[in-house]
Amino acid sequence: MTELPRKAAARTARLAALPLGYAGRNAIGLGKRLGGKPAEAVMNEIQQRTAEQLFRTLGDLKGGAMKFGQALSVLEAALPEELAAPYREQLVKLQDSAPPMPTQVVRDVLARELGPDWKDQLVWLDGGPTAAASIGQVHKGRWHDGREVAVKVQYPGAGDALRSDLRQLARLARTIGPLVPGVDIKPLVAELQARATEELDYALEAEAQRTFAAAFRDDPEIVVPDVVAVGETVLVTEWLESPASLASVITEGSQAERDHFADLFVRFLFAGPARTGMLHADPHPGNFRVVPDPDGGPARMGVLDFGAVARLPEGALPVAMGSLIRIAGIEDDEALLEGLRSEGFVKDRVRIDPAQLLDYLSPFVEPTQVERFRFSRAWMQQQFQRINDPRSPTYTIAMKLNLPPSYLLIHRTWLGGIGVLSQLEAEAPFRQILTESLPGFAEPGPDPS
Repeated sequence: MTELPRKAAARTARLAALPLGYAGRNAIGLGKRLGGKPAEAVMNEIQQRTAEQLFRTLGDLKGGAMKFGQALSVLEAALPEELAAPYREQLVKLQDSAPPMPTQVVRDVLARELGPDWKDQLVWLDGGPTAAASIGQVHKGRWHDGREVAVKVQYPGAGDALRSDLRQLARLARTIGPLVPGVDIKPLVAELQARATEELDYALEAEAQRTFAAAFRDDPEIVVPDVVAVGETVLVTEWLESPASLASVITEGSQAERDHFADLFVRFLFAGPARTGMLHADPHPGNFRVVPDPDGGPARMGVLDFGAVARLPEGALPVAMGSLIRIAGIEDDEALLEGLRSEGFVKDRVRIDPAQLLDYLSPFVEPTQVERFRFSRAWMQQQFQRINDPRSPTYTIAMKLNLPPSYLLIHRTWLGGIGVLSQLEAEAPFRQILTESLPGFAEPGPDPS
């Protein structure tokens, strides 16, 4: 029986080979340049081959490697175009697919999790997977009551592979960094490590999905499939009939479709906490689906994968979060600094220029300052490059800020959401949505200081 983790040494070797392969291609490229080939053509070739190797390796290994690749895919819009272009095709492929595990492995897992009579409950199962995720793959099936269902089966050994990959990626963070210029790999991997155990727990995921399904059951625009059955490594949910994911809208959608799904995407992310006390915290495009309206109206948006959710301490997004964004929007830099210090973003003895702090936070604030904001790759690249430019006065701000644990997934989701909106090149009523759904944003609330 083929299992996900293979031999640990073999997985480690493939991950370790990524930076070595990049170095080798650079050496070959130098030779081609000395031989007279144009430098730009050589660099494009190196980037294309690096992208193919990086994401093929991450997809084949699945586990933490694929999850790392999916996390990178959300930030793709931030990379300069000359660097992002070779990566884009491979990223989209990774968001929606990965090599399948053998059918017999799937059947063995079902028998162990649902019992020897599992075929009496799951009366039909598709022979091949319809989708793949970082730690499992999905098959279409039919439940004994006639409902079509999605059967998510965790890869055998997925937990060990996930943790092992993330440890190795953490060790290789410095050498993998050049493969994805401009992205700070170390904190990204550290955050994935912190959430690994939760994402392996299908019972915890089922609890979250049931809550979201109940909260959005009568929503005319958002569809969340309910849970049918759950085991330790099997999750059976209602089938969501969908011809495409948000990744397809990004690559092929009309401007009207991009704007429509951007609106639904933002509304869901901010409505979820108010309705459920939880934040869906895995905003990569493969988790959001196009669902045709049965009556011929505008398409709805389906939401999948509730393995990564932030269970909010007060059952809602922090009031201080909305208040601070509002304060930043009116450019009261002194009040902003004091509020961030009160929330733990700035330690007591740390000294920060309030004006530079306001400038640093502009990617999060600028979309809230107009009625409708046009997100774009060009805008996000400009923001990303400005913040990461060592010559910029705001460059050192990031090193002085502290991210409180309660804000970890909120920050990741906000940043990832902006990345997806920028990939969509969409216009959205961001300010209106925050006014309706983000506590503390609409009007002055408790003094955040």
